[in-house]
Amino acid sequence: MVSLRSPSTLPVVGVLADGRTYRHLLYLLLAIPLGFVYSMLFSFGFMFGLVFSAVLVGFVILLATLIGARIAAGFERWLANRLLGTDLDRYDDVPADTDGAVAGVRKYVDAASTWRGVGFLSLKFFVTVVAFVPLVALANGLPLLLAPLRYPYVANFGESNGEPVTWAIDTLPEALLAVLLGVVGVLVALHVTNFVAYVCRQMATALLGEPRTDEEASAAESAADDGGPVTVDDSSGSDDSSGSDDEAPAAESVPPEPDEFIPADAVEPGSGDDTGSAGDTGSADEPVRDDGGS
Repeated sequence: MVSLRSPSTLPVVGVLADGRTYRHLLYLLLAIPLGFVYSMLFSFGFMFGLVFSAVLVGFVILLATLIGARIAAGFERWLANRLLGTDLDRYDDVPADTDGAVAGVRKYVDAASTWRGVGFLSLKFFVTVVAFVPLVALANGLPLLLAPLRYPYVANFGESNGEPVTWAIDTLPEALLAVLLGVVGVLVALHVTNFVAYVCRQMATALLGEPRTDEEASAAESAADDGGPVTVDDSSGSDDSSGSDDEAPAAESVPPEPDEFIPADAVEPGSGDDTGSAGDTGSADEPVRDDGGS
């Protein structure tokens, strides 16, 4: 029997049929605005906090920036779990119970997860810059795929030294060449997208949380819960079977009513209905043979 190969496992072109590719693409699309927001807010927050650290308001700004970084890191962890295929849980390094406001503030400053989140958000800006590469390649490659349907037209590829970079597609051979270049551009862009998403997944695993280890425990518990009723049913079934075994000897100890009232003379010799009746026939014939001999 011939087994069909999944399109997503094909080399080079399988990236087109892999659903993870488009989740990675969505992650990069969201990374561009988020990266700029993180860069502006946290850069200004730390800068103004340090400038005004001589007064109390500077420490308030720094604390608010750290809390905001923790919230943003939690959102990035959720985003990585949904779009990058990670399974991360938040770090459990912040004490739940603290005495006093100073201790409540200090627990966030002392937590390593706070500074790991700050490090991830700082690196997210570089992810934003790299994310432009596959997105620009897709923006330029996708229109070329429709070149045979819309030529003659002029493909615009941006600007270089203030001059627009264009390609006037006027003939069918040029349109077919544009389709080939468009396919190559789209494939390269999607592979770069998966590579950038892989780097982001490694960053998230190292800085945003620890892999959840309770999955196997929960699976074992669910398996135990599923097996529990089966065990109870088996024990109840064994009790029923033992009860039936107890009743069986009592039923067998009572001789069957038909065999009890069948006369020995009514059974034909050699009928062989059962061994019990054959034995009765033999015992009935013996007195006849004895009388005949006498």
